[in-house]
Amino acid sequence: MSFSEIRKFLIKMQSDEDLKKQVTSSSTADDVALIGQSLGYDFSGDDLLRFNGQKVDQVTVRKLDHPGEYH
Repeated sequence: MSFSEIRKFLIKMQSDEDLKKQVTSSSTADDVALIGQSLGYDFSGDDLLRFNGQKVDQVTVRKLDHPGEYH
């Protein structure tokens, strides 16, 4: 797990409005991970889901459950 990479990514996101827009418009944790990976951060969508509930500065990672979603 790359929680330190997620923390670094979230810190960068807070100071980069374009990155913040990309992340907040993403549909899945895998989409966010791909954005992070394109910038050199090493974490997966699964890592990000395991980070659920954690807070980094002013960002809290939350998994959204959508109605009709199957697990």
